[in-house]
Amino acid sequence: MAATSSPRPRAARMTGRERREQLVQIGRSVFAQKGFDATSVEEIAARAKVSKPIVYEHFGGKEGLYAVIVDRETSALLGALETALDEGRSHPRVLMERAALAFLTYIDESEDGFRILVRDSPVAQSGGTFSSLLGDVAAKVESILAAQLRLRKYSPRDAELYAQMLVGMVAYTGQWWLETRKPSKEEVAARMVNLSWFGLGALEKDPGIRGV
Repeated sequence: MAATSSPRPRAARMTGRERREQLVQIGRSVFAQKGFDATSVEEIAARAKVSKPIVYEHFGGKEGLYAVIVDRETSALLGALETALDEGRSHPRVLMERAALAFLTYIDESEDGFRILVRDSPVAQSGGTFSSLLGDVAAKVESILAAQLRLRKYSPRDAELYAQMLVGMVAYTGQWWLETRKPSKEEVAARMVNLSWFGLGALEKDPGIRGV
C-alpha cells in the first residue's frame, strides 16, 4: 500500500496590521514605478494575492493608500532633516552639511519613496506635498541664516529668500543625483555646501544685476 502523504500545512493568515503593511509596501513600489494615474487597485491586489475588496477595506481605494504612503514618506524625510538641523550649537556650515547629507541619504535608502514625493500629488492633503515639505525645511534653514546674517551685519529680512534658494538647490540636485548616483552622496553634499557657504561668505550687502 502506498504511503499516504501528509497534508501540506496552510500558510499562517496575516493579521489586519500585517496585511495593511503588505499593501503599503506593494503600493509604494507600484506608485514609484508607474505613478498614481497608471496604478490600479487591481494590480495592487494581484501583487498582494488578495481580492480588490481587501484593498478597499483597508484604505477605501487607491487614493487612500497613496495618501498613507505620501504621509509616511513625508514624515520620514522631514524627520531626518529636522534631526540634522536640530543641534543649534553646531557651526552653521556643519548644520548645512548634515542636512544635505541627510537629504541624499534618504534618497539613497528610500528611492521609491522619494520618486513618489517628487511627483505632483493628486490627493488633497494638508502638508503632504513635496513643496510643502520643502517649505517646512526652508523655515528651519531661515532661522539659522537669519542669525548668521545678523552676526555679519546684513539684513535678516533676506534670510527667507536665501533659505528658499538653498533648499531649492539641495532638492533639485537630489533629483538629479537620484538618476546618476555619481559622485558619492558625501561628495555631492560637500560640493553643495562649498558653493553655498562660500557664496554666503562673500555676499554683497546690496547686490544688483551688472551690465543692465
